[in-house]
Amino acid sequence: MGAPDVDVTASTEWWRGLNQAKATTRPANEAEPLIAEHLRWYPKADTALLARAYAVAEHLHREQKRKSGEPFIIHPLAVATILAELGLDTATLVAALLHDTVEDTPFSLAHLAAEFGTEVGVMVDGVTKVDRSMYGSAAAGETFRKMVVAARDDLRVLLIKLADRVHNLRTLQFQPPHKRVKIARGTRELLIPLAERLGVYKLKRELEDLCFEYLETEEFERTRECAALARGRARPETEALTGALRDCLAAFRVKADVEVRPRHLASVFHSGAPLASLDPQATVRYLVVVRGEERNAYLALGAVHGRWQPVGGKFRDFIASPKYNLYRALHTTVLTDSGHRVQIIICDNRAQQVSEYGIIAEIHEHTGRDGRLVAGGTTDPEWLTRLLRWQEGASAEELLEGVRTDLADSITVLTADGVILTLPEGSTPVDVAYALDNDIGDRFSAATVNGRLALPSAQVREGDTVQIITKAEPGPDRAWLESARTGKARVAIGAWHRTRDRERAEVAGRRTMAEFMGGDRSLIEAESSGDMISVARRAGYATLEEYYVAMGYGQIDPADTLGRSASEPAADRLADPSAGSPGE
Repeated sequence: MGAPDVDVTASTEWWRGLNQAKATTRPANEAEPLIAEHLRWYPKADTALLARAYAVAEHLHREQKRKSGEPFIIHPLAVATILAELGLDTATLVAALLHDTVEDTPFSLAHLAAEFGTEVGVMVDGVTKVDRSMYGSAAAGETFRKMVVAARDDLRVLLIKLADRVHNLRTLQFQPPHKRVKIARGTRELLIPLAERLGVYKLKRELEDLCFEYLETEEFERTRECAALARGRARPETEALTGALRDCLAAFRVKADVEVRPRHLASVFHSGAPLASLDPQATVRYLVVVRGEERNAYLALGAVHGRWQPVGGKFRDFIASPKYNLYRALHTTVLTDSGHRVQIIICDNRAQQVSEYGIIAEIHEHTGRDGRLVAGGTTDPEWLTRLLRWQEGASAEELLEGVRTDLADSITVLTADGVILTLPEGSTPVDVAYALDNDIGDRFSAATVNGRLALPSAQVREGDTVQIITKAEPGPDRAWLESARTGKARVAIGAWHRTRDRERAEVAGRRTMAEFMGGDRSLIEAESSGDMISVARRAGYATLEEYYVAMGYGQIDPADTLGRSASEPAADRLADPSAGSPGE
């Protein structure tokens, strides 16, 4: 949606309405639930600021409708409400209310920042799409790059984008079928992995189920029906297991709360459990939240394993080895007396908050009762730092492709020097080399994995120790692109070869021109006199290098470019090599 055709300068009524909105201090009826939810988290929050932001957004979007025919303002209000329910600070909610104004109305970013502050301006700018008329097919990639770069300054940009997509998916039925598929597929490829990286599982689960519904509709409906039937049948057993779990914890004197959590439908379906004979216990997880210190989780684990037989290979310790998104918990699967496999998750209260909210839990800890986030209160995730390092050299297409893999499930490997690296699953020794440094990657020669020589295309696995062997001169193999997994490696390999190809094209193009002019001497004299740069510029190239490169790639012919410049004295001399060089 583009900005409406409003003559802002001439429209006195428009400006009067905007100024009245900016003067608002009391919330409109539509904004009261949002403000009430925010006050539940932050009793001393600036409700007048939220009321003003809503009034401005409502005024700016007043003439706009959504695909459903409803007023457009319901969308930013819904996005802000989603974030309020997660406990985000006041500035984030203000930015959410205003997040479409710069893109879809005459309200400029400078005007917005002047009215609501730089903090809000950074967040709104971060989620504002780039101009499609300027970037064309690269617009999606450049918009994602803009958002990621903005996240370097403020991670809340990503949270607004996730909430924005949640509401868009909730109302996706109003889009045409082809667009539903496109939006759902893009969400699955980019935004769901992003939600997982941020640890915001509360949003991730809903996004997964919504994408599941639109991309595999029949499977979604069947899973929903089978899961509901299975849970209904299992209710007595589930209640008995919950009681037994509480009893065994009490016997170990472990104080803890126990609850049963239904698995979301996408998780049930992708677990591979047969739907026709779905085990009711495969549709739920048992959560044990210990009180007191985190080490009490291990006491609870001992109690559980003392009561039921653990299933081999199903224990994961995310306390000793936390996940990349701050998640800390113990996961175990046990066999019940009736032979069912039951998954149990054990953590402390803070870890339970992190398991739902991820990076938002950290924002909570640094936000005061007035709803203001302390500057510098959140840490930058390692994966974002890594992404920011290589995205500058990537084209829009390379960026999106690299992000799709870099945000996938991760493994941890060690180098021979003890450096710990986090890489996407399926990474190779070449990815390890480029993760260490681009120069090491360019000079990669061979590698050993756990002491054994490995192919450059071999996949490394969780916990592997990788030693990189380098050569003196750089020269990455173009074939590595077929197996390299990380965006950083793929972009670096591609950039190295593009640079070499360009250098070779420049040499070839200059040689072609020299042959056309009768020898190197004539060309050197023409370059020295400035005649060649004149010809290049008249042909549409800013530099001789660009002119020669285009000629080397066969995009231009020397006779054609000189012919187009025949009215120029320099071109006359160059077009007829027999005329001699200048000054003869």
